[in-house]
Amino acid sequence: MATLNITLCSFGFKHGHPQADLVWDVRFLPNPFWTPALKAHTGLEEEVACYVLENESGARFLALLEPLLLFLLGEYAAQGRESVTLAVGCTGGKHRSVAVVEHLLAFLAQKGREAQVFHRDIDKE
Repeated sequence: MATLNITLCSFGFKHGHPQADLVWDVRFLPNPFWTPALKAHTGLEEEVACYVLENESGARFLALLEPLLLFLLGEYAAQGRESVTLAVGCTGGKHRSVAVVEHLLAFLAQKGREAQVFHRDIDKE
């Protein structure tokens, strides 16, 4: 079986949808944009990632998403797919989607899978 090339992309819905095999909307997660101390930061930073993911909604989402992602990747690989692109979107593409993509990157690495990451809108206003 060939290796499945995995790309994780964060984006902001206000900048348009990227082309992807799967798109997940994480605008339901707490938004650091509305917290003055976090607004200027990104989901690459631990404080922002904790704000987004370490709460009831974030923990529940990841608990559901992680096994689903592993299942889907296994199914795609079994079908002979060469690549899969997963896009995660929030409003601006700077906080929530970035934090989720970075979490998924680390999660996949723990499972022995490599992925490429692209934060499409992280530098946009």
